[in-house]
Amino acid sequence: MPKILTFEDTEVRLDEVKIAMRETDDKRLYERYLCISLLLSGYSRKNITEILNRGLDTIGNYIQDYCTSGLEGLIIEHSPGRPTLLTPEQENMLYDTLVEKKPVDVGFPAKMNWTSGIVRKWIKNEFQVEYSERGTRELLYRLGFAHTRPTYTMAKADPKKQEAFKEDFEVVKKIARMQN
Repeated sequence: MPKILTFEDTEVRLDEVKIAMRETDDKRLYERYLCISLLLSGYSRKNITEILNRGLDTIGNYIQDYCTSGLEGLIIEHSPGRPTLLTPEQENMLYDTLVEKKPVDVGFPAKMNWTSGIVRKWIKNEFQVEYSERGTRELLYRLGFAHTRPTYTMAKADPKKQEAFKEDFEVVKKIARMQN
């Protein structure tokens, strides 16, 4: 259990906080140090909220973290970010749909490829959850999908002519290698 620090402790001095403020490059951590510096300098919590433009709860959390764990208590750990809008089951359903079906299979006009816009509309239709365009792309990336451009094949292409082109192209590549 961490030692509860009081402002009377000899370890807790304004000088320590000011040194920490000079040494950090992290703006958010600097703000936390500044909060404690102001408190140790005699400012009230209400004044600190006005100076830092933060809520009373936030300032109270900074002070509590400092009193409980000292300067280390102010260090910011990784923020988990905003909670996901879809449940894990919904995300699995989305993943399976994208892998196993085409947009036309789930009620969209004859589109051969999924786009983030179509995925976004499908999510809204299926789960009544609205994502932004960027949020949809981030969701897709988190699910393991990557942005690619579709590769088209010509429906009326002659397979014999395509093979002849490939052979001719290989000859051209060999000649180019010999010249280098």
